[in-house]
Amino acid sequence: MKKVVVGLSGGVDSSVAAYLLLQQGYEVIGLFMKNWHDDSVTISDECPWLEDSNDALLVAEKLGIPFQTVDLSKQYKERIVDYMFNEYEKGRTPNPDVLCNREIKFDVFLKIAMDLGADYVATGHYCRKGILENADGTKTYQLLAGVDGNKDQSYFLCQVSQEQLSKALFPVGELTKPEVRKIAAEQNLITAEKRDSQGLCFIGKVRLPDFLQQKLKPKKGVIVEVDSDIAQYQNQSNSYDTKLEELVNNAEKPHYSLTDGKVVGEHQGAHYFTIGQRKGLDVGGTKEPLFVIETNVDENIIYTGQGKNHPGLYRKTLFVNDDELHWIRTDLTLAIDEHMQVMARIRYRQPLQKATLYKVSGGLFVDFEEKQSAIAEGQFVAWYNGDELLGSGVIS
Repeated sequence: MKKVVVGLSGGVDSSVAAYLLLQQGYEVIGLFMKNWHDDSVTISDECPWLEDSNDALLVAEKLGIPFQTVDLSKQYKERIVDYMFNEYEKGRTPNPDVLCNREIKFDVFLKIAMDLGADYVATGHYCRKGILENADGTKTYQLLAGVDGNKDQSYFLCQVSQEQLSKALFPVGELTKPEVRKIAAEQNLITAEKRDSQGLCFIGKVRLPDFLQQKLKPKKGVIVEVDSDIAQYQNQSNSYDTKLEELVNNAEKPHYSLTDGKVVGEHQGAHYFTIGQRKGLDVGGTKEPLFVIETNVDENIIYTGQGKNHPGLYRKTLFVNDDELHWIRTDLTLAIDEHMQVMARIRYRQPLQKATLYKVSGGLFVDFEEKQSAIAEGQFVAWYNGDELLGSGVIS
């Protein structure tokens, strides 16, 4: 009998994942990951991990499976939280959920499971795994979107490797969320009606600005409103001699200065803000809401524009450096001067967009058919062929 360690989070998805694996004949062990108890950063008055851990224990007891808690808070702090603070300090926008899957669930947690003699690890992610049989007898693993288009979580797993996928199972990927809740209710699992967790991966109910302000010191600066005409001029296309020139120009971030607009307010630190952000600016009196179109952490200036259609919010092309480029389908890796038509997204839940990948020396351009709103450095761009996620990279 094959042994599976399930990451029981105390939520309905992982609870049903464990139940389904039992039905499929696996030997199942439940493991709860405790990833945070740093008192120097107050999360909230509530203690979600205690409640979640208790719910996970009750589910394990109901299913009759062994259960234990592992404390991964040291690794989580080093690999996720410290990385997040460093990225925000540089004016970049990291995605902690993608990192959590790459660094914790499918690395640290996976190794613990293997030490317990497991053949696989399983999570409650809404995605699926495909297996291609190669002519030489080897296998290629595919990361496929979940059947429930409204809950597809493949984007969050865009950094996993072939080795990690080979050991992974996603039991709820073939189901919709209502189906998962129905199974949980039928089995009288305590998590059946539990709301989905919000906030940072495993940290819990906390607003990101509140979290950041406890480690990144406030630093007063100005908010500048940039006229759409100036942003339009920055965004204007020129004539290019080569496709490479066009890609380089379109991937270039706009660079604003104080003379490009008027000061309309103050902020407590440019490193607390990200491109596309609307909340937290506290500037009134404008016809349309202000959105962040650029942050300059060196000069501590936030540049904004009125309305979600402000040209300063939009770019057509982005670049990923080689050292932050990741292919799940390593057999499809592009060589220099090769290109590939794909569907891509730069954030979870964003509808997939038509794009072309161009591999050049030093990295990869992702050239969208339509301009994209709020492309921020540090985010992950992921690219697909149909419902298969092929690879991803950190936007530079």
